[in-house]
Amino acid sequence: MFKRVFWVAAGVVLGVLAVSKATAYVRANTPDKARQFLLGPDQENVGMRTLQGLIDQFRQAQQAREEELNRQYTAKLS
Repeated sequence: MFKRVFWVAAGVVLGVLAVSKATAYVRANTPDKARQFLLGPDQENVGMRTLQGLIDQFRQAQQAREEELNRQYTAKLS
């Protein structure tokens, strides 16, 4: 169990580092119009928007799975 938590945490950290490095590269090496197209108008909070999007996607998947399991158990009890 500890190994799984470790590797998931390592993957999250590497993902955050990769996104931040890619964002820094794009900011440094692209013209303003292209940057606005790629990163959006709020270029300072790209990391937080990305993280918030991941959290929202996780919650949606979790909620969908919970509803699926509730339907399965309700069908078994009926």
